[in-house]
Amino acid sequence: METVVRAAIIYFFLFFVMRVVGKKELAGMSAFELILLVIMGDLIQQGVTQQDTSATAAMLSIGTMILLMLGVSWATFRFKKVTPVTDGQPVIVVRNGRVMREALRIERLTEDDLLEEARGQGIGDLGVVIVGVLETDGTFSFVTSRQGHQQQPPEEPRAS
Repeated sequence: METVVRAAIIYFFLFFVMRVVGKKELAGMSAFELILLVIMGDLIQQGVTQQDTSATAAMLSIGTMILLMLGVSWATFRFKKVTPVTDGQPVIVVRNGRVMREALRIERLTEDDLLEEARGQGIGDLGVVIVGVLETDGTFSFVTSRQGHQQQPPEEPRAS
């Protein structure tokens, strides 16, 4: 039973840590940071099982974390007010060509980060952006005035 309690404590600790770390950091992890996560996994395993190498302790730990993941997933599905807590919320970082500097500051992003993402999507000037959003998974979405005013898709060329 102690293994189950320890697994639950670690689960909620990791949940808290991932929420604090932020979206952009998780989406743009370096190879070194990925290695650190793997090392953290081993340290967590040792903390959960108290160096117990039995198959029972490992199954209890994994089972507890899976049940907690399913529980959070169910709560998010069932109670929509839980979603901002578990998944976060998209953040508007550009509106009508204006950079929302306060939003960038809160998300710990620079204007250079924003411009780099826009260029990566073929947008050279933020002035054409109607809305730019930092999504919950750390990616950026931009709607430009060219996209916003497009009434219908271009016609397919006819075969002759």
